[in-house]
Amino acid sequence: MFVKKIVIGRKDIADFEKLGLFGIEVKVDSGAYTSSFHCHKISCIEKEGEDWVKCNFLDPDHEMYHEKEFCFPVHKTRRVKSSNGMVEERYSIITDIKIFENVYPIELTLTERQDMKHPVLLGRKFLSKKFIIDTSKKNLSQKREKIEIKLPKKADR
Repeated sequence: MFVKKIVIGRKDIADFEKLGLFGIEVKVDSGAYTSSFHCHKISCIEKEGEDWVKCNFLDPDHEMYHEKEFCFPVHKTRRVKSSNGMVEERYSIITDIKIFENVYPIELTLTERQDMKHPVLLGRKFLSKKFIIDTSKKNLSQKREKIEIKLPKKADR
C-alpha cells in the first residue's frame, strides 16, 4: 500500500477564497505545529451564547488588504509558543486554503505577525499527511510544478 504526497517548497502562494484573499505568500514551517494567519483587530465576542472571534486579515499596509471584517465561531483556543519563545493564547478558526489547485480545510490560529515577512505559516498539522517538504524549492504550486511522490504507508514499513 502506498500513499501519494505532493512536494512543497519552503515558500509558496495560496488562495483563501472564503476570505476573499488570493495570491497570499505562505511560509512552510515544519517547526510549528499549527498554521497561523496574520490579522489585526482580533477580539472575542459572544454571539448566540457562543464565543466568536472578530478580525481583519493582513495589515492595512499589505497590498491585498481589503478592510473586510470577519466573524468566525472559535474552533479552539490554543497556547502557542512563538519563534521568540513567548507563549500566547490564540483563537483558531477553520477555513479553506487552495494550493496546487486543491482546496483543503485548514485550522488557522490568528495572531498579530506584522513584524514577520510572510502573513501565513503552514505548520505540521496541515502539512503532515499531504506534503513532503523540499527546502531547496519554492513556489511550486504557483509555477504549476506538481511533483507527487509515492511512499509506503506506515503499516507497510
